[in-house]
Formats: sequence, structure tokens, C-alpha cells
Amino acid sequence: MTAWLDTLLFGIYPYICLAVFFIGSWARFDRDQYTWKSDSSQLLRTGSLRWGSNLFHVGVLFLFFGHTVGMLTPHFLYEAFITAGAKQIMAMVTGGIAGVLAFIGLSILLHRRLFDERIRATSRASDILILVLLWLQLALGLATIPLSAQHLDGSMMMKLAEWGQRVVTFRSGGVELLAEAGWIFKAHMFLGMTIFLVFPFTRLVHVWSGFGTLAYVLRPYQVVRARRMNLPAGHMQSQDRRA
Repeated sequence: MTAWLDTLLFGIYPYICLAVFFIGSWARFDRDQYTWKSDSSQLLRTGSLRWGSNLFHVGVLFLFFGHTVGMLTPHFLYEAFITAGAKQIMAMVTGGIAGVLAFIGLSILLHRRLFDERIRATSRASDILILVLLWLQLALGLATIPLSAQHLDGSMMMKLAEWGQRVVTFRSGGVELLAEAGWIFKAHMFLGMTIFLVFPFTRLVHVWSGFGTLAYVLRPYQVVRARRMNLPAGHMQSQDRRA
């Protein structure tokens, strides 16, 4: 029963989540572009938004890129520079700091969303749902740190990373690597995949726009010419003297 459930949750469910994530995001952008926004509540009440938003975004962006690079980078690419154990300790320290920052920021945002009457009145169910899911995900992530401290050789981290790499490269055998993983690790992984599943149906779609702005670095400069440049020489000086 446990093996069957692990196969469902960590062998099949990841591909369902990824399919919905990409196809759903594309469909929403194609059909409902006017809903493609963060729906900021800043105009309703600023207050704690600045602290909560900044702490959350700084922490969660570090965690996102840290998880992406840490899990999807093959071990042989960095084993000459850092051991698996040292990498795990570094991930525990830096990820712990970023996780605490994001958790504090999100707690502020969630409290604001639930207990500020003006903001609660304009909130959709999906707005509250995604905040709750992210809050639980951060709590589970912080809870994995004491478990990781029990095996500082990096063995479990390597198995989790190998599972992620096998999923994205469509290789089999990933589920078996999770046989010794604790339930907190598995809950953290399951909830993370679920966030990808609901992503296209929430305000999180604005994350795509954040990555899309990187294209502005490569686009050519926009040349703007004022109408007055086409006027005869001396025209502007005569207008200035008349004024």
C-alpha cells in the first residue's frame, strides 16, 4: 500500500502538476490576459504591506533559486568544489535564514489578508488559499532542518536531488529513492507540487511576468524623437522669447 501510494504521489502526481502548470498558465495568458496580475491591495491599506511583502519576496526568491539549483544540478558538476555534506550544511544555514524571513513576511501578509476588513472583503477564496498553502509549505520546509541535521553526510539530500532530476528528465527509479525519507520531507514535496498545480488559477501567475521582464535587458533601446525636432531652426527660440 505504501509503495503504491508513493508511486502515485511521487511518480505520477509530479507530471500531472507540471502539465497543469504549463498548459494552464499558457491557457490563462491566451484567454484571460486581463486577469494576469498580482491584484495588489496596496491602495486599500499600505501599513504592514511593505514589511511583509519585502521580507516574503526576498526570502522566497532565494529559496526558489536555491531549491532549483540545488536539486537539479547533478552532483558531478560541483563535487570537485564542495562535498555533499558541506553543501547540505550550507543549504541548511542559508535556506533556514531565507525561510525564516519568508515565513515572517508571509505571516504578516496572511494576518493582513484575514483580519483587515477592507482587504478581506475584496479577497477571493484563491487569494487566501494560496497564502495558506505557501505558509504551510514554509513551515514544513523549516521543519525539515532538524531532520536534515540528523544526517549531515548529505545522503538524504542527494537522494531527494536525484529524485527531482529523474522527474524532470523523465527517468524511472525516482520513487525508490524516497523509501527512507521521513513524512515531513514527503509532505513538503507533495505540497510544493500542489502549489505548481494551483499556480495557473491564482494570482501567482504574475511570477511569469517577473521572469519576462528579463527580456528587457536584451531588447534594443527605444528611440523617441520629439515633434519639435522637425521644426525649422530657430523656431523654439522665437517661441521662448514670445513667452
